[in-house]
Amino acid sequence: MKLQRSRASKRGRIEIIPMIDVMFFLLATFMLASLAMQRLDAVKLDLPQGVAQPLTAQAPLTLGITRDGQLQLNRQAVTLNQLAASVKRLLGPDGDVVVAADAGAPNGLVVQAMLQARQGGAAHFLIAVQRDRP
Repeated sequence: MKLQRSRASKRGRIEIIPMIDVMFFLLATFMLASLAMQRLDAVKLDLPQGVAQPLTAQAPLTLGITRDGQLQLNRQAVTLNQLAASVKRLLGPDGDVVVAADAGAPNGLVVQAMLQARQGGAAHFLIAVQRDRP
């Protein structure tokens, strides 16, 4: 006697719609995870408000001055005495230096840092400001 199977064997098929849903979910998860892993090593500065045109594609040298008087040249800590030599070493051919000074930074220190950068070969100074919100 031959027994019949209760279910006839069906050929399996792959559903494409759930696979697309899973792929979009994985894509979104990896995008959010990669954004969360980014580290921004920038110094927290409270820039003054103002209107300015955006910079060109070439990235100039950035001089950061914090509220408590610390100087940073391209995110590297420097002292006022080392500033001229560091600017001379890192300055590009155009001679532009972006001054990103905190709104609470001492004005005298900002001027002294700009004078030291001028001795290091800086030709033009660009002042970093925060855009006004309409």
